[in-house]
Amino acid sequence: MGSGTSADETCVKEEIVHLADQIATLEPNGIQLLVNNAGIALDHATRFAENGQPCINDAQAISDHFMRSAPSDWTRSFETNVMGGYFMSMAFLPLLEKGSGIIKGYSSSIVNLSSNAAFLKDSCRGYISYSASKAGTVHLSRILATLLSKTGVRVNQIAPGTFPSEMTTGSSGPDQKSSMNRPVMNAAGRPGGETDIAATVLLLASVGGAFYNHQILFPDGGETLISPAAI
Repeated sequence: MGSGTSADETCVKEEIVHLADQIATLEPNGIQLLVNNAGIALDHATRFAENGQPCINDAQAISDHFMRSAPSDWTRSFETNVMGGYFMSMAFLPLLEKGSGIIKGYSSSIVNLSSNAAFLKDSCRGYISYSASKAGTVHLSRILATLLSKTGVRVNQIAPGTFPSEMTTGSSGPDQKSSMNRPVMNAAGRPGGETDIAATVLLLASVGGAFYNHQILFPDGGETLISPAAI
């Protein structure tokens, strides 16, 4: 194990390789789709909903607020939100290439779930390490799309806005679903629903989305219209 490599990191990589080997046994002709959907937000000490918002005209107040962030939270965020998608994509790439072209006019694809927080230029309600890691996911997707352009494997990404989930509400019911009652700052005036995100994934996964490559879709209800965003 090299310097700077933790046992947990090595274990995750080995588990991903093992999973790819298992799927290769079950799907000897390859696969057509990989969705990298794992994500975490660990900005508990800085998010405004729980800790208040510092005065934006007071440098000391801003520093004091965001210095509460733990280095380990940044590390874990990037490990899950960026590194996880990287190793999943690389481990499953041979299977994706093998499965590409089985259906006429359709090529295999990787769909990475990032977040519109990767593009918002404000404080993202205190979720800075989350937003920075999702920006890493965005650029990883762009790199992979270019790198894999000759393999017949496409790479696209989805940057959702606010959806009810354990990440955004802190809990879920016995049906593994969450509800959100707080106001949402977007043009639609509501949080996203199951159909909104499912339809976006299905578009990219279907033959109807076979012409998409190196693209970002924003099912966010127009949140990037309301908040300053770099798109």
